[in-house]
Amino acid sequence: MTSQTTVKTLLILGASGDLTGRLLLPGLARLVARGRADGLTLAGAGSDPWTPEQWLGRIEESFADEDSQADAHGKRELKRIRQESAYHQLDVTAEGELAGLLAQLEGPVAVYFALPPRVSQLACEALAPEDVPAGTRLVMEKPFGSDEHSARHLNKTLAGLVPEDHIHRVDHFLGKATVLNILGLRFANTFLEPVWNRQHIEKIEIIFDEDLALEGRARYYDGAGALRDMIQSHLLQIMALMAIEPPASVDERDLRDAVATVLRASSVKAPYRQNTRRARYTAGSINSRKIPDYAREDGVDASRGTETLAEVQVEIDNWRWQGVPFTLRSGKALGTKRKEAVVTFRPVPHLPKGFTGVDAPNQLRIGFGPDTLQFDVDVNGPGDVLSLDRATLQAELSASGLLPYGEVLEGVLAGDPLLSVRADTAEDCWRILAPVLKSWTAGHVPLEEYPAGTPGPEGWPGAAPA
Repeated sequence: MTSQTTVKTLLILGASGDLTGRLLLPGLARLVARGRADGLTLAGAGSDPWTPEQWLGRIEESFADEDSQADAHGKRELKRIRQESAYHQLDVTAEGELAGLLAQLEGPVAVYFALPPRVSQLACEALAPEDVPAGTRLVMEKPFGSDEHSARHLNKTLAGLVPEDHIHRVDHFLGKATVLNILGLRFANTFLEPVWNRQHIEKIEIIFDEDLALEGRARYYDGAGALRDMIQSHLLQIMALMAIEPPASVDERDLRDAVATVLRASSVKAPYRQNTRRARYTAGSINSRKIPDYAREDGVDASRGTETLAEVQVEIDNWRWQGVPFTLRSGKALGTKRKEAVVTFRPVPHLPKGFTGVDAPNQLRIGFGPDTLQFDVDVNGPGDVLSLDRATLQAELSASGLLPYGEVLEGVLAGDPLLSVRADTAEDCWRILAPVLKSWTAGHVPLEEYPAGTPGPEGWPGAAPA
């Protein structure tokens, strides 16, 4: 089955960069190969003086896997895109250059800013409203700004160019399947939603631990750090989905209204030395790979004190969640890759006398990429029926079939903002963490250390799976 897109041309700014080759083009290839972007034209633009052969080589490399597996229709579409695509060398921040290119392309055009946030801001400021043809969509990568002020300024700039529903602030971490898996689990099960509150849940942890180090991304990462890179965007969005009130529907307005309401009620409370932690990895090894000290990685300015592991405790001040801590944690160069949300329920108020064995609080674990479900429960063990034992119920959740950036691009091309972060939400995510960033910059929270390949600094709760 094939479908037509509302966007005719996808223009990628920063086309010679790592994001385009590693994620965007492979995501697009999967989308095209499956007949979900028919008729689309691809254009690339960047400051590097690439030849047509270099651009075609990048497309060929990124499309190779899908081309080998696509059906006849998919192969034709992939070939057509390769033949029709062109690369344009330009300075997107120079007045008139991006506007001139937009005027040449068949519209509607989706402009994907695969650029550093500051460059994206300057590129948008170089455009006037009359430079942007009707129907143009502007696609912004995270982080959206570098603080609340810059996010608000960028929102104002974008709002002067296109309507809000034509602005896509993408979060590839939240694919459509993942969002719907969380919502389906919560709102389609009568045994779960009635206990999804402060009376029955003790705490919720959202963890994204990576076993990757910098992998050549020092230029971006050393200016961001774990708090800005992951928690400010991805993990706060997952927290909101875990905490929202039941929406009337899963269309973009109802769902994004519910997310915004939760984030407005969220904050990190002082003292920050108690409710936040930060650390940086030192030399170590991961799966026999030697990892250098972060401070000695190429491109790192050690004097910045950039954290590679961050943890914050967020409170949601509303009726459902008052008093329940949401711990958000993300780090690099850790010994175990761990991407999950863990819901720990309160212990039973009374266990009848006669039972023996471990009586531990029930835990619900939602794994991300691939999406999985684990429910830890206490049951009567084998042999002695009065002895309690831990059993785990497991299930695989629905998968998309598209790559994460394929899901993002499908929403952009079809004009579906469901997976896009709304303007007020983008600002609120910075507002939540602004006091933490200020405290860390002032040195009020120590920068701890952990050897690469370990679970993190000694004594950190959540340093390893329970």
